[in-house]
Amino acid sequence: MSLLEVRGLDAGYGDLQILTDVEIDVDDEEYVTIVGPNGAGKSTVMKSVFGLTTHMGGTIAFDDEDISGTKPESVIHKGMGYVPQSSNVFGELSVVENLEMGAYILDDIPEDALREVYDRFPILKERTDQKAGTMSGGQRQMLAMGRALMLDPDLLLLDEPSAGLAPDLVDEMFDKIDEINGTGTAILMVEQNAKEALRRCDRGYVLSNGQNRFMDEGAALLNDEEVRREFLGG
Repeated sequence: MSLLEVRGLDAGYGDLQILTDVEIDVDDEEYVTIVGPNGAGKSTVMKSVFGLTTHMGGTIAFDDEDISGTKPESVIHKGMGYVPQSSNVFGELSVVENLEMGAYILDDIPEDALREVYDRFPILKERTDQKAGTMSGGQRQMLAMGRALMLDPDLLLLDEPSAGLAPDLVDEMFDKIDEINGTGTAILMVEQNAKEALRRCDRGYVLSNGQNRFMDEGAALLNDEEVRREFLGG
């Protein structure tokens, strides 16, 4: 069953249109990746789904409800979490305060959700009182994902989760994403490490100049000669 259905999406910022007639689907518990060159509009797709761009046309349906143009504060109530590429933690707050901010829409902090985040990311439990701004890039990324998981979303949007990470931490980050998806959370991810992302995901989309170019199973795109030549460096 389709959890997210994007049809004919035109979107951008103010009067500047970035996306033209984009279509994306994410099924229940599916792991979907968007790849493409810099400036292709990948992050704009994510931001549009979460209500952070100017909606110019087309539809975005989440769990069979039209959320086209809906603001982020409403989208998050519907069961969607979003981890932006940068500025994704509150540097002056501690780890636990950041996680609690992830559940700000609730009357009480869900202690079971907090325990699950600590179980999934043990380093966060070890550093519960440490200020987020003093943590490494990989630790901050885990904290940002943990905060987004505090509401147990049906769909988690991840924008370039491996960006800026040391090479030895990239595989660990991807493993964590695999684990999150393995527990039933659908993933829609934009990722610069296209080969690794396509190797791990169920299905992938290739965007170029704000438009769909290719769509197929991740492994099929990875082995497509045209995709490899034009977008994956051979």
